[in-house]
Amino acid sequence: MRQPAHGGNLAWAAALAGCPPDAILDFSASISPLGPPNSAIAAIKSQIGNLKHYPDPNYSELRLALSHFHQVPSEWILPGNGSAELLTLVGRELAQLAATILITPAFGDYYRTLAAYNTKVLECPLSLVTGHTLPEGEAPRSLVIDKGQRTKDKGLLLNNPHNPTGKLFSRESILPYLEQFALVVVDEAFMDFVPPNEEQSLIPVVQEYPNLVVLRSLTKFYSLPGLRLGYAIAHPDCLAKWQLWRDPWPVNTLAVAAAIAALQDTEFQQQTWAWLPPARNQLFQGLAKIPGLQPQASAANFLLVESQESTSHLQQQLLKYHQILIRDCLSFKELGDRFFRVAVRQESDNQRLLTALKEN
Repeated sequence: MRQPAHGGNLAWAAALAGCPPDAILDFSASISPLGPPNSAIAAIKSQIGNLKHYPDPNYSELRLALSHFHQVPSEWILPGNGSAELLTLVGRELAQLAATILITPAFGDYYRTLAAYNTKVLECPLSLVTGHTLPEGEAPRSLVIDKGQRTKDKGLLLNNPHNPTGKLFSRESILPYLEQFALVVVDEAFMDFVPPNEEQSLIPVVQEYPNLVVLRSLTKFYSLPGLRLGYAIAHPDCLAKWQLWRDPWPVNTLAVAAAIAALQDTEFQQQTWAWLPPARNQLFQGLAKIPGLQPQASAANFLLVESQESTSHLQQQLLKYHQILIRDCLSFKELGDRFFRVAVRQESDNQRLLTALKEN
């Protein structure tokens, strides 16, 4: 079976480990271990009888819930079949420009969608500063792009917090680029893991910039990747054009119900913000104490770790002897076989990973 480019491929991992998929402890996919919320499961069950009907093609109820959640008019919101579907629409939009600046190392799906429409890509490397800095209390970083690449006939595509490093860019450092690029797309798939008093989302300013697109995912924070649900926030004219480009009914009835319930589940949200910092700090400090490993500070629910040994070999050893799956970084060409990424999980799971790494 071919090695996957994405994390979370339990069928591949189980085949290598020689065990059932549900026996794998998965650190490769950055999904919250706290969910799905009970409210979302209850909402899904309540909608089983409505599966005989088509979803509302305009997703009015879901857009209204998102509108209340973000304090943005509903016509500025477009739900999608995961942020991956919306990213494909973004790729088609960016292809109309002279080139797209891509912050690297970059999520592999960015290359997929840009290549699909023959978009010219100009890579802008993000320096990887390693060190045993505590992940908590780190101020957001500034995003600096070479002046020679900033022209109004280009697009800019980045994620914040950055994947795979976990770095959080300040809102103020991104805002100037909205005046310097034709289109700025900010993928905020992991922003909801940042507590409200620290988050750097551009959603509050989206109505001021017709050339800004913000992508969000509901599947990571609420642990619903199997439902496939994301959304874009952008100017209504842009979203109306995208509607014409895509297939009808991209979001299913159960996903809509789960999303509306999850958005209203403030208790689950508070629980997640209380859980993540100490759990991430526990994992960070444990990794930092293991010889040959150097974790990086992160604002997200994952840690990027530099290793003195081959991480693809380490991945296979952990699977064969411990049924633990970590995310190698071979799909990030700048990182190669000396970095791996791990999701932050519950304390007992994190400790099991640390123990396995010490024994390896």
